[in-house]
Amino acid sequence: MRYGVLTVARSTNNIMYTQTDHFRVSGNSQDRIKLPHVFWAGLKVIGLSPGAILRRSNLPPTVYSGESLVTTVQMFSIWRAIRELCKDPTVGWKFMKLVETDQYHPTLLAALHARTYRESLERLARYKKLCSAEEFRFTNKGDEVLVEVSWPFAGEERPPELVIDAVFALVLELGRRGTKIKLNPKRAELARPAEREDGLEGYFGCPVKYRAARNALVLRAADVELPFATHNDELLEMLAPQFENQLKEGQTKRSILEQVKWVLKRLLSGSRPDLVMVAKELGMSDRTLQRRITDEGSTFRQLLNETRHELVRQYLVNPAVEITEAAFLVGYEDPNSFYRAFRSWEGTTPAEWRAAHQAH
Repeated sequence: MRYGVLTVARSTNNIMYTQTDHFRVSGNSQDRIKLPHVFWAGLKVIGLSPGAILRRSNLPPTVYSGESLVTTVQMFSIWRAIRELCKDPTVGWKFMKLVETDQYHPTLLAALHARTYRESLERLARYKKLCSAEEFRFTNKGDEVLVEVSWPFAGEERPPELVIDAVFALVLELGRRGTKIKLNPKRAELARPAEREDGLEGYFGCPVKYRAARNALVLRAADVELPFATHNDELLEMLAPQFENQLKEGQTKRSILEQVKWVLKRLLSGSRPDLVMVAKELGMSDRTLQRRITDEGSTFRQLLNETRHELVRQYLVNPAVEITEAAFLVGYEDPNSFYRAFRSWEGTTPAEWRAAHQAH
């Protein structure tokens, strides 16, 4: 199914509403993650020592104290260490279920005290970028809202299964705690094979489809519109301006080339983004954007080409993504054009590149 990307109606707080009611959040983060207190508190709740996890991950103790930041790949290694040490397939969702609300990071508090579940999801996606490097995507499709998450800085690293479980559990916990109702999603779709006693169907309260083409939590659209009993305007008035300022500061520190590529990765989903579309997302005129790109020694076409190359490598390492689908996802409707472009990037065909990569 193809989704449009032409903005209609309105654009608020960089949440872009499109013709299929699909919205994205303009990114501001870099690949530097400070693991919040709630993360370490969650480990302790499930009986794991932060020190043991860091030793297993070959990371310094300063990561626990907050003095050292980690990359996406290092964060993945921490989650793999958690799985290896606890040997419990339920630990991902339990991690989020067992953490008390009063231990939440301020960015999560801003989501918990939103007006509605939908606003909570928007705030989660927007403000979590201040302490993480993950990207949320929410797509309204009839009576469903698809929740997907990706890690733009992961390169060819696949997210550990526990990470997917924890993120989807966080999304669900926000809805359940905010509405004070035990909401159940419509279904969960997971790219991995089923694992015995993972407890996911019991926790989510819905069917779980394994070996799916994507990782997605499918919510009921009616549930997403529910009001939050935890809504607190005064708290939001204190937190939101601080977070918005931090996001703005982070945006100005990144080069225009980084910003353009970040936006392109969000717009490239079967569409062909142009300079005008990217400029609108960045809040500037197309002439200003063109001048700034030129000043940094590049062109829009070059940035688009580089972004497509980076994205298609990520798609091809996922065996669930067909080569034709990967071509579409990076904006190529003509297979021949895609194959020519890929050969110019890698010197081989997509099928040969995928086979060689999987062989290693």
